[in-house]
Amino acid sequence: MSTDPTAATVGVDFGTLSGRAVVVDVADGAELGSAVHTYTHAVMDRALPGGRELPPDWALQMPQDWRDVLRHAVPDALRAAGVRPDQVIGIATDFTACTVLPTTRDGTPLCELPGFADRPHAYPKLWRHHAAQPEADLIVERARESGQAWLGRYGGRISSEWQYAKALQVLHEDPDAYAAADRWIEAADWIVWQLTGAESRNPCTAGYKGIHQDGRYPDAGFLASLHPQFAGFTAKLEHPLTPLGSPAGALTPKAAEWTGLRPGTVVAAGNVDAHVTSAAAQSLEPGNMLAIMGTSTCHVMNSDVLAEVPGMCGVVRDGVVPGLWGYEAGQSGVGDILAWAVRTAAPQEYADEAGRRGMSVHDLLTEKAAAQPVGGHGLLALDWHSGNRSVLVDHHLSGLLVGLTLDTRPEDIYRSLIEATAFGARTIVEAFERAGVPVTDFTAAGGLLRNDFLMQTYSDVLGRPIHLLRSEQGPALGSAIHAAVAAGSYPDIRTASRAMGRRDMRVHTPDPGRATAYDRMYTQYLALHDHFGRGSSDVMHRLRDLRGQAAGTVGTADQIA
Repeated sequence: MSTDPTAATVGVDFGTLSGRAVVVDVADGAELGSAVHTYTHAVMDRALPGGRELPPDWALQMPQDWRDVLRHAVPDALRAAGVRPDQVIGIATDFTACTVLPTTRDGTPLCELPGFADRPHAYPKLWRHHAAQPEADLIVERARESGQAWLGRYGGRISSEWQYAKALQVLHEDPDAYAAADRWIEAADWIVWQLTGAESRNPCTAGYKGIHQDGRYPDAGFLASLHPQFAGFTAKLEHPLTPLGSPAGALTPKAAEWTGLRPGTVVAAGNVDAHVTSAAAQSLEPGNMLAIMGTSTCHVMNSDVLAEVPGMCGVVRDGVVPGLWGYEAGQSGVGDILAWAVRTAAPQEYADEAGRRGMSVHDLLTEKAAAQPVGGHGLLALDWHSGNRSVLVDHHLSGLLVGLTLDTRPEDIYRSLIEATAFGARTIVEAFERAGVPVTDFTAAGGLLRNDFLMQTYSDVLGRPIHLLRSEQGPALGSAIHAAVAAGSYPDIRTASRAMGRRDMRVHTPDPGRATAYDRMYTQYLALHDHFGRGSSDVMHRLRDLRGQAAGTVGTADQIA
């Protein structure tokens, strides 16, 4: 428990499997207390709660799990901090994105309406729902044909993870659910609606996930080219945008009862977990790239330069901080890939050894991998187990491991996957710099920072120092900083970040010998990357089609509606 603050804010971070709340001292960003609430339903990727099976590449969530975070994590964090409700001047939230859901006009999720519980398209689609890839491909095809100016702002591709692709999938496969949805809204905005009782929208999710550029969404003529009934889709999105760091409203009595806070407490505009972390990591200045590294990695950077970077997820004016162009790129799998290796490549004897030594299998594999010289395992991997978000923007790509022999050990595979994710990060940095957007600093945040060997590998592969966010609650701390601005404690986000954020400089620096060796390996990585990812071979796509045919779930509307 910290000393009693004059004023505090609460940041709530809604992740993939849980939500966490942190109570922060407005004066200096000191984290006074935190709590986590695990989602009851986690990620529904195989079946709905009632038992209905889901096709491949689906990932749904349950809105009640998010409300439960407000009911449990926020009061628990206040108790842990020893902070009274009257000391809390603001609350802000962030979400994984694009997590999007259909609702009625009053914000009720369709899945909570009578008759919709057994309909998959009535549920929120998590960011890693990739079943809308055909819709994403169609959007890109039509945009290229009609010369849509906004396409270049997204690196020339629209992701299957984003709002328009997912909504078009609903229309294709369950037109009745599409018609019943008065609103199509990011969870980041929906949770603010729950707190304030009034709908609001934020420029971050609208810009990066909703194709909102230069004050407008794609026009009706373009949408009609995708599907005649899609022409009016923008009406489900249209709403004034609340600038980041601004008040979206005030806490309702019901939400105050959930959270243990006072009615009328300022609620800031919603935000995306990765983007809001930039404030916590003091990475808001132009050229400072922040990599938020967890199950996936999101790369966020501000610049005063507008450029079209191939394969980026988007560039949005005021998308991270007002006054600058905010860029986003990302990798669809990082921590998830390492977790896959532990599940599938580590035999029981490794689990037994880890147990005897009181360590996790991750730590054991890391220890064994770190003892190897660069290239000693003879392997090279592609980090596409969840597809490729940047720079190829193709979620139907898949992982690859080259060089296996009968002597290959689990730690060899583990290290090659760490290296592959680092190579993937390097392709992103190089794409930005080739496009004329310099990357002057590289800061990392997220759960993977605890793995020193992994972070050192990234420094060696990137050939540059890596700074680290000095907090394990990056998104929640970033949200708390935004809440302080919305409540009037600071004039803007950059000022609040300097006072409340925290970053340790040059924690990892490249070793010249390893960096040179990784340069040679990276050349081979690029050869595989371009061969399988840029059209020389479509074997990964054909294998995915064969899997769908074998499962009998190639995607007909009557199977899914």
